[in-house]
Parts: sequence; structure tokens; C-alpha cells
Amino acid sequence: MTSNTAPIKWAQRSDSLYITIALPDVKDETITLTDSELHFKGTSEDKPYEVNIKFFQPVDSSNTESTYKVLPRSVQFYIIKAKSEKEDDDEEEFWPRLLEDKLLEKNQVKIDWDRYVDEDEEEEAGGFDTSALEGGMGMGGMGGMPGMDMEALMKQMGNLGGAGGMGGMPGVPGEADEVDSDDDDEDDLPDLE
Repeated sequence: MTSNTAPIKWAQRSDSLYITIALPDVKDETITLTDSELHFKGTSEDKPYEVNIKFFQPVDSSNTESTYKVLPRSVQFYIIKAKSEKEDDDEEEFWPRLLEDKLLEKNQVKIDWDRYVDEDEEEEAGGFDTSALEGGMGMGGMGGMPGMDMEALMKQMGNLGGAGGMGGMPGVPGEADEVDSDDDDEDDLPDLE
């Protein structure tokens, strides 16, 4: 029986990749990550699937932060990019694509727009939310991720706290500061029969 090609979505930061194999209820998975390739085999809805990709540039497969997890609707990977060996290049860089082979990329890989961040907006957005991967498998597992700080989130939203009646909107019946009423326009209309 031949294997089907699994759909792949990806996003990146300058130091890491987030790859999703969008298959529900994966069973009997076999996952191998090397510094240059990712191999996946598994069964979804009684059909065999396979992914064999060669990365655009090397990744750090031995990094303890690189991990994956089989979730009910997908298999998700968080993979650390390998540090650049160029002496004058202190910063990691964004890749133009995930795969070494540009033609395979067009047919097999899509951008994960839910996790996508433009290169120049990376500092504002921060790293990937890897909370779904906590307790991940294989590839070294993952240390504890700090939880979401709701207080900081509320401050960022400006402590909206509720609309409170939307005061100051003209024309709303019962408003104390209603300045001008256009009710006298209604006097010119004929009665309905």
C-alpha cells in the first residue's frame, strides 16, 4: 500500500521553526529528526501518511527545546534552528522557505498564517506559543514555558473593563447629554393608512 503525502504548515522566528502536520487522530507514528531532515510516518483515518523533508538550512536536532506532540487534530513540532557558522553573522536569520527543494515546497508546504510573523515584527510578537507542546515527546522534551500573564494582557488592552452604556452617543433615548433631537422632522410625514 502506498503512503499519502501529509499536508504541512510552517512558520518561523529567527531562531526556531513551528511545523504542523495537519492530520487528525494520528496513530502508529514514527518520527525522526536529524540536523538536515524530518521523517514522519503515521496512520490517520486508516490511511498511511508519510513526510520526508530536507530543510533549507540545518536545524539543531539535539537541542532539548526541540520537541513534538501528537494532538487530536495534528502533529506539531517546535524545532530550534542551528546557529550560523559565519563569524560576522551574530544574528540568526529568517529562511526564504522551509525546504531545500523549491519545487517540493510549492506542492507540499503552506504557510501557517495563524503563527506567521513578519521578520521586522518579530520583537513585538515574541516567540511561538508552545503551551500545546508541553510534555512533548522525543527530541529531548521541553522545559516549562512561562504561563500567560493575564494582568499584563489586560494592561496592554487598556483596561477596557466594559462599555458602561456607551455614554455620549447622540440620539440614544435616555441619554442625559442629548443635545439636539431630530423629532421635529417626523411632523412633516403623512399618517399611515
